[in-house]
Amino acid sequence: MALVKGRPYLAYLLDQLVDAQVSTVVLCTGYGADEIWRAFGNVYRDLSLLYSHEQEPLGTAGALRLALPLLGATAALVMNGDSFFNTDLEEFQALHRERQAEGSLLLAQVPDSSRYGLVHTDPADVVIGFDEKGGQGRSGWVNAGVYLLERSLLESIPAGMVSLENVMFPQWASGGRLRGYRTKGCRFLDIGTPESYAEAQHFFTQLEG
Repeated sequence: MALVKGRPYLAYLLDQLVDAQVSTVVLCTGYGADEIWRAFGNVYRDLSLLYSHEQEPLGTAGALRLALPLLGATAALVMNGDSFFNTDLEEFQALHRERQAEGSLLLAQVPDSSRYGLVHTDPADVVIGFDEKGGQGRSGWVNAGVYLLERSLLESIPAGMVSLENVMFPQWASGGRLRGYRTKGCRFLDIGTPESYAEAQHFFTQLEG
């Protein structure tokens, strides 16, 4: 709900989903859920909005497991609520299907990976490992916070508090179940720090220009 150019940040993510011809979105909410409901309700532009509310913190994977009954499709497009990547989501979905992947991660190229950690893939784009955050700050490919996950993966998440990034992704990668999708020329934003949040105003002004 952080404001960017007078609009909630979430609105920019929902606009991107409208442009990608998505029809239904499930919002995983916790603290501040009432504020989100008051701002967006059940409909945003052409989107139907459903809500999966955590009564207690469940982590990023636990929240997905809780939302599973609301996910009707065989594969779910999952997006972090604090990042934005201006890539072609329909093309991402097409490649996911072409590869018959169980899980696909959008990868962004950044000059300094210390905030994110690197994602390593083999020549066939199978994810083979992750570097922890806070490394040497070298450039490389990082997790852009956008995923396509088949129901088989979502159903393998145990109930309770579980991290997608720290627990499930390494586990799935060890079984060769994740593929990376590199896109060049796309702009990536994560508003997880005061500095990057301040950059958001300029980021979206440039995209709209």
